[in-house]
Amino acid sequence: MTCGAYVIRIFSWVRVAIIPTAYLCRVISKNIIRCMKITVVGAGAVGATCADNIIRKELCSELVLVDIKEGFAEGKALDLTQTTSLLGFDTKVTGSTNDYSKTAGSDVCVITSGIPRKPGMTREELIGTNAKIVEGVAKSLLEHSPNTILVVISNPMDTMTYLTLKATGLPKERVIGMGGILDSSRFKTYLQQALGCSQHDLQATVVGGHGDTTMIPLTRLATLQGVPVADLLDEETLKKVAADTMVGGATLTKLLGTSAWYAPGAAGAALVESIVRDEKKVFPCCVALEGEYGQQDICLGVPVVIGKKGWERIVDLKLDEAEMAAFNKSAEAVRSMNSVLNEATA
Repeated sequence: MTCGAYVIRIFSWVRVAIIPTAYLCRVISKNIIRCMKITVVGAGAVGATCADNIIRKELCSELVLVDIKEGFAEGKALDLTQTTSLLGFDTKVTGSTNDYSKTAGSDVCVITSGIPRKPGMTREELIGTNAKIVEGVAKSLLEHSPNTILVVISNPMDTMTYLTLKATGLPKERVIGMGGILDSSRFKTYLQQALGCSQHDLQATVVGGHGDTTMIPLTRLATLQGVPVADLLDEETLKKVAADTMVGGATLTKLLGTSAWYAPGAAGAALVESIVRDEKKVFPCCVALEGEYGQQDICLGVPVVIGKKGWERIVDLKLDEAEMAAFNKSAEAVRSMNSVLNEATA
């Protein structure tokens, strides 16, 4: 056989059909995804946008939206369902007002619950309120879907991811914070503007905490089609790109009057896609560190391989001395937030 194909007999009057293996893999993958169930908790702007991206990508056969506000999730689900014939997807979308029994058997659950940031509010200031919400949501989800993978978007994300891991007792691979994917997308946006290039040709990663002062855009390692951007931009421009990236969320909050939603929702959906399609993509995500990058007992943003079991392994970027110092400083700041969490939940 040539071109990698299977030969199968279909009917007596059709001798053989040659089906390329690539096509078969796509069919098998799609059938597996058709059996998937995904839950998004929080039907606000970020949750609804994440859900919209998930159904457009046809990542599951059923998607459940949950919200605490009476009728809100049901309304969003109905609105999304009314796009079925317009967008060409077949996903069943269900809404639920705080009834987690409808989420039973979910393969992946995305947590966007909590109050959004207001202008001038830091992610750290959200800890007390959102900690109680996120812990309750995580435990409710696991009650009905004990084998699920939890994706955390709620802010302050590093601390909420740590809380989710500790409160649920799940294997570390099944708790993933989304923040670094979003931050890296914002990094690419500012690099694109500085370089006048396509974002698709950029490799750029943000590690560390998902906070205005804790994230670390790795300008030294950023490349444009393999060419270091440090060879294409002067030092002052690179510093501005990094600074703009770090306050990317705050910039949007000031402009919009609330947290952004398009990019966060899309970032969450991209993470879910790599899980359900077992894509093995490398994304910067907030995960539990046990000695990696010199850190212990903390959830922090590092590059990880994402597949069907959650995050599968951590990628060592070989940070230089300055980058490592910044990473350690970021870890100290996140630990400080975690201490506030312990006080708030005591």
